[in-house]
Amino acid sequence: MHKVVIDVDKQEFSRRLSALRINKGVSARDMSLSIGQSAGYINNIENGVNYPSMQNFFYICEYLGITPVEFFDTATIDPGKVTELISAVKGLNGEQLDNLIYLAYGLKKS
Repeated sequence: MHKVVIDVDKQEFSRRLSALRINKGVSARDMSLSIGQSAGYINNIENGVNYPSMQNFFYICEYLGITPVEFFDTATIDPGKVTELISAVKGLNGEQLDNLIYLAYGLKKS
């Protein structure tokens, strides 16, 4: 497990929320309503108008299918997919994992 240093300002927080929401393929309105808020709630956060409460932040993370640590780990573009990949590789043998690692490094170069 790696250490994540959290130093996020309101603009970075807003951009991260927007990127994660778009990766999930949902509108700000639908996400707002799904977490029990007014239709413009997520839009207001993404526009830097306000921050969510701590409780609502946890609801947002739950909705996105990520942990709070994953939310702030901006080096990981799509933490939900990373979690899915980790789940998929469990049970692979050493040779299979080596092949997957080699493939992943090759993809990063492209």
